[in-house]
Amino acid sequence: MKIVAFNGSPRKGGNTEQLIEEVFKPIRKAGIETELIQLGGQPLRGCTSCYACFKTKDGQCAVKTDNMNTYIRKAQEADGIILASPTYYGSVSAEMKAFMDRLGLTTIGQGRTLTHKVGAAVISVRRGGAVTVFDELNRFMLGSGMIVPGSTYWNFGIGEMPRDIHNDTEGLNNMKDLGIQIAWLMEAVQNAKARYKNNDRRNSYSRYTSTEI
Repeated sequence: MKIVAFNGSPRKGGNTEQLIEEVFKPIRKAGIETELIQLGGQPLRGCTSCYACFKTKDGQCAVKTDNMNTYIRKAQEADGIILASPTYYGSVSAEMKAFMDRLGLTTIGQGRTLTHKVGAAVISVRRGGAVTVFDELNRFMLGSGMIVPGSTYWNFGIGEMPRDIHNDTEGLNNMKDLGIQIAWLMEAVQNAKARYKNNDRRNSYSRYTSTEI
């Protein structure tokens, strides 16, 4: 199994990345492969709403001038996804917003291919606005049919300058617990998928039709 974290912060080695690493520690201990992808600071344009991905259904964005299709492929291949962002004016970073818009539309066009992947949000914040960012990231994942674990509290750490995050003991402990929850859930989802023929999400739904519930 593998989980990929997409870091929306332009600060390499900054607080957002350090929070991701705290989440990764128990995940790696559980034997799950991890990968960190730097979105922040990279040229990444927003969705053009051309809907070409709905016509091709190939899981590729029609805009080829950046690395978005590489990011889409990484997300498609992963069993779990972490969306991480700093808090900018009470919202996600511009790169994270562009990433979510294009990933979401492309995967819906291909047949809702993020369904049943484990997803989690990680947020760094200087003072306020983190709850709004947490909501944005979670709405994307839940609307994509992903399975989102809880933790001891909401998934954000407080700090302004790089490494300030290490003064937030509660935030760090929350990230470690989040990693434990993610690892447990990824294994549970993998076991559940093995029960259904071809690991097809439509087969898993077939047991729970509206007439049976």
